[in-house]
Amino acid sequence: MSEARRLIAVAVDRQGRVADHAGRAQRWVVFDVWPGQAPANIYAVELEEQASLHLWHTTEYPERHPLHGMDVAIAATAGEGVIRRLGERGVTLLTTGESDPERAVKAWLANELPPGKPHDEHSCGGEGHQH
Repeated sequence: MSEARRLIAVAVDRQGRVADHAGRAQRWVVFDVWPGQAPANIYAVELEEQASLHLWHTTEYPERHPLHGMDVAIAATAGEGVIRRLGERGVTLLTTGESDPERAVKAWLANELPPGKPHDEHSCGGEGHQH
């Protein structure tokens, strides 16, 4: 996909599968991807509930979120607000139907990432989330 080194974060659930909702994910596995090499799972980011993207992007925190250091983030679904706000920080948030995190990263690198499910804005409160 690119000739540059990339950090790719994948939202995961408790079973280690790609998590359903980027905004509510509290665990992200991070892959270091060097050109021409297989992705390496290098660490995990564990977020407190109040640091989930769903809550973080509705606050006025001036600090950077841990995911702002990524090049790409992947989850099964994501709301337009989270996608836009991560994009403002230079992070591309993608959704996928692939349930295995490493296979999702490899599929993205091969430009073959299966599309994610539609995001249900109503179930998460919609834009602004009525907090």
